[in-house]
Amino acid sequence: MYELVQVSEQCYYVNCPAKIGVYVQKGQDVYLVDSGNDKDARRKVRQILDKQGWKLCGILNTHSNADHIGGNRYLQGQTGCKIFTKGMEAAFTKDPLLEPSFLYGGYPCKDLRHKFLMAQGSEVTDVTDKDFPKEVKVIPLPGHFLDMVGYQMPDGTVYLADCVSSEATLEKYAVSFIYDVKAYLETLDLVEKMEGKVFVPTHAEVTEDMNPLVRCNREKVLEIAGRIKAICEEPKCFERILQEIFQGYKLTMNFEQYVLVGSTIRSYLAWMKDLGSLSVAFEDFMLLWKTV
Repeated sequence: MYELVQVSEQCYYVNCPAKIGVYVQKGQDVYLVDSGNDKDARRKVRQILDKQGWKLCGILNTHSNADHIGGNRYLQGQTGCKIFTKGMEAAFTKDPLLEPSFLYGGYPCKDLRHKFLMAQGSEVTDVTDKDFPKEVKVIPLPGHFLDMVGYQMPDGTVYLADCVSSEATLEKYAVSFIYDVKAYLETLDLVEKMEGKVFVPTHAEVTEDMNPLVRCNREKVLEIAGRIKAICEEPKCFERILQEIFQGYKLTMNFEQYVLVGSTIRSYLAWMKDLGSLSVAFEDFMLLWKTV
């Protein structure tokens, strides 16, 4: 854990639960892609940088989930580096309380205000800033989160953030977090056609061929949608739908999983309603979902 792994001429990653990319721009100047989620990650990264004699010029955040921005404040405080992000991700990175609030749908209780859902805030700069490395291509990858992006480096390495989960993760947890299901499927289509020498997803193995993993993630989305349709053959409220999803996939419910899976299932319901495959009715002061 926390080994530095080289994947191409200019690119590496730090092997940890949420891979941290390293792009060597020239000489000793480097940029990180994300910064990990806890004090171990950020300190290990700093040790790696020092051992290699590298100068941290900036952090390229893919999105604002806590496991991707947890080292931002520490590394920015230590080096004065800029942190680059895009669109709505900036607000969540500057004020991380927004993430558990967004997931819960209100002010989050203490059970949700922890490092796995709420990093420390950091100052950020948009990817359009003049100091952003111009040779790096920003790739919009919406769906998993608000304005998530990936980065393609000049040597053909592509850091893909959380646009796919590993087969093992899908098998164990089934319901990966998705904010916008329509956009997520469109991103999978994009990645399937994407050209690059090597692809580095945050939560899956590095590969030269993303297509098998893309297909696996797409099939899981369609499987979950099919399960929701079956559940809603009879009108159901959200809590009953969520209960049957947890039971069907044998998931463990706690506060964290309730908001992560719950938010995702709400996104599925909204997507399916927009498609016309689900309808809603208000009965006895309840919102009920029904398969069309």
